[in-house]
Amino acid sequence: MAPQQTVTPPALPGPPTSAPAPRAQLIHIEVDRRLGHEWDEWNGRPLPKGGDFSAPPRLFFGFAALTVATVSGVVALLLYLIAPRLGRLWGPLPQTLWIALAAFAALQWLYLGVLAAAFYSTRNLLPERLLERGPYLQLMNYTSLIARAFGKRDWVEHAAIDVYNTLAERRNRRVGKGELLVLIPRCLSKQALDGVLEIAGRYEVPVFVATRGQLARRVIRERRPRAVVAVACERDMMTGLRDVAGKLPVLGLTMQLPNGPCRDATIDLGQMERWVQGLVAAAPARGHTKQ
Repeated sequence: MAPQQTVTPPALPGPPTSAPAPRAQLIHIEVDRRLGHEWDEWNGRPLPKGGDFSAPPRLFFGFAALTVATVSGVVALLLYLIAPRLGRLWGPLPQTLWIALAAFAALQWLYLGVLAAAFYSTRNLLPERLLERGPYLQLMNYTSLIARAFGKRDWVEHAAIDVYNTLAERRNRRVGKGELLVLIPRCLSKQALDGVLEIAGRYEVPVFVATRGQLARRVIRERRPRAVVAVACERDMMTGLRDVAGKLPVLGLTMQLPNGPCRDATIDLGQMERWVQGLVAAAPARGHTKQ
């Protein structure tokens, strides 16, 4: 009798397995200016509204008008006080300076009016070198100084950054995957960090963690990106925009600080993905379906 043979049935196909979502490489950088130093005076108490400083754009425009009026008034007062002595040097000098001051003040009000018209009319009325990458950066800075005196710094800065982002987005800039840089702070919550890495992995863009400001500028110089998506609180974002936005396009995503500054910060991941996708103008990598 022939020996019995055992026949192994073919393996049945199992359910298809989806490939894990790609994640971007996380690169840490160390620098001179410590990010978060703007919060050194924090007293440890919970921040208002759980660290969410969202504010309407009109708040910025109101304080910007106050800033222009304050600067013009201070210069006018100074000129009034020293005009007699200037007249002794040269008779027409005070009148000449008053005319120059009037022209300068008129130019400031005109610029603020054009800025507001550009924002609310959905059309950028000036080139970026004269708008979000030009004098607007200085206007943001001086307006922030005035807002501090009224205890409205973070809200005014948030509104100013929103105005800046709106103007910058309208340029419809497109860059290659290797030409976009994502900069994040080290204080993101684990969930926020995982979300950033997942988004960056899908669109194949590098992510850098900056603990200080100087290296952030250095890595930009070394990698030479054509655009940057940066994440920071309002205070650090203002400093970063002032340092970088005049040199290359930046979109600034502000954070919420439910546990106080510099720890477990959260961000709008949907907004980040819209910005990254819009800049690289590409679909997510194959094998992954966005939930």
